[in-house]
Amino acid sequence: MLWFLLIAVVALAAAFYMRMNARAERDVTNPDAGLAMVEFGRAFPDEAIRALHSTLDHKAIFLRLHDGKAGFIQSHGSHYVCHVIQPGKVRVNGSDSGRGLIVHFPDFAYLDNTFEFRTAAEAAEVSLWLLGRFGPKSELDLSSEVERTARAGD
Repeated sequence: MLWFLLIAVVALAAAFYMRMNARAERDVTNPDAGLAMVEFGRAFPDEAIRALHSTLDHKAIFLRLHDGKAGFIQSHGSHYVCHVIQPGKVRVNGSDSGRGLIVHFPDFAYLDNTFEFRTAAEAAEVSLWLLGRFGPKSELDLSSEVERTARAGD
């Protein structure tokens, strides 16, 4: 009976160890976007996140912030590198695939890379964030545009 109990304890410990190893490997290869956002919030508590797009490999996340700036989070194993990017402070080119961006960070050259997204539309939107040209239309903008159109027709 004692041998059976000892074998059961060893088997449970081995199963627990294998499960924890599998989870650790999964976390390294597929970082959690929610955890990355929490880390960005810790690094920059005054920055409000409005939208985000993750790269195809989930190792980098680009953020649109509340005041026209962009954010960047890159996974390095169990920790994240977080930066706030001022509009126009990076160089952006399209990749050959059409769904990616070649980004050069003059202040942080070690981050330079080609980042692939799920769609070309995501890549285009992120490029607008990085270049500071993204201006989503609000209801106020639409109503003033309708008024201008109506006045132009008179």
